[in-house]
Amino acid sequence: MITSQNQRPDVGASASQAQTGKVWSRTGPALLWLLLFATPLQASMLSEGALDIAAEVLSWVVLLVAPVIAIGVFLFVHILPEKFAEKRRHPQLAAIKTLCFLSLVFGGLLWPICWVWAFSKPVLYKQAYGTDKLEEPKPAQPAAPPSVQGEA
Repeated sequence: MITSQNQRPDVGASASQAQTGKVWSRTGPALLWLLLFATPLQASMLSEGALDIAAEVLSWVVLLVAPVIAIGVFLFVHILPEKFAEKRRHPQLAAIKTLCFLSLVFGGLLWPICWVWAFSKPVLYKQAYGTDKLEEPKPAQPAAPPSVQGEA
């Protein structure tokens, strides 16, 4: 076996052992001191009684507040197609509102149909009425008082 002068198997092994010994000689006393004088740590910054109280309050919040918020978000999301149809002046707004309500009753199964209907252009409505937008009702003109009409 031919080896170079820089590669000696026995020299490399003793050098790494010496390196490991130096590391342990520096960190050994510090680790021993930590093990002897360490105090037990808590998993929480709260004391045991405060941790129980915090857990009980959090459980009541989850039981009472979270369902109310979830129901509110559910209802808000289910009326979004109605709001978009109203904004776009969809001529079939009343039917879209009804379908949104029925979607709530049927657990959201009809909700995708509400979205599609709210964003679709009513082709047959345009052919029948000549427009695809709902005409806003014009405010009624107040009638003039009878005394003004008689003077003229």
